[in-house]
Amino acid sequence: MNNGDPFIFLVDTLFSIYITIMYLRFILQQVGADFYNPISQFIVKATQPLVKNARRIIPSVGRIDTATLVLTLLLIILKTFLLYGVLSGGVLSNSSINFLALLLLSLRDIISLTFNIFIFAIFIQAILSWINPDPYNPISTLLYSITYPVLRPIQQRLPPMGGLDLSSLVALIGLMFLKLLVLKFF
Repeated sequence: MNNGDPFIFLVDTLFSIYITIMYLRFILQQVGADFYNPISQFIVKATQPLVKNARRIIPSVGRIDTATLVLTLLLIILKTFLLYGVLSGGVLSNSSINFLALLLLSLRDIISLTFNIFIFAIFIQAILSWINPDPYNPISTLLYSITYPVLRPIQQRLPPMGGLDLSSLVALIGLMFLKLLVLKFF
């Protein structure tokens, strides 16, 4: 999306980092991660000002923190509007904003972000497993929390391979395939 414009690069980068942190908060809540973890604490503190105010307006639905999810979507919509509509003179730059196009681009981005978080978490966890890190390391415990819902069903169905755990490879291929399949509709 950069097109060589430093202002577009800056807006895209800053929004992308904060959106990822906000969405990680949502995912960590959904997978039941340990919020006493130092990395979780950073994520909570970085997102708390917006989430605290949003929770006054947007109630949770069951276990789903809808305030954090809605904030993530609104941040993606704002980023998309700024990048495609205002800064780059793109599809949204004419006098009448095409809200459907804006919403579809934003929905595509949040779906892509969901897949990317799980893909990167599984990839990093697989690489870390080669060096056998401390299982109580804050990064290891968070990665385990994120990847467990995806890897566990695969590990239960894959037959033993002589000490090799191929569940990460199967999960990565499956997630990449699903990502391409789902995003093809956008």
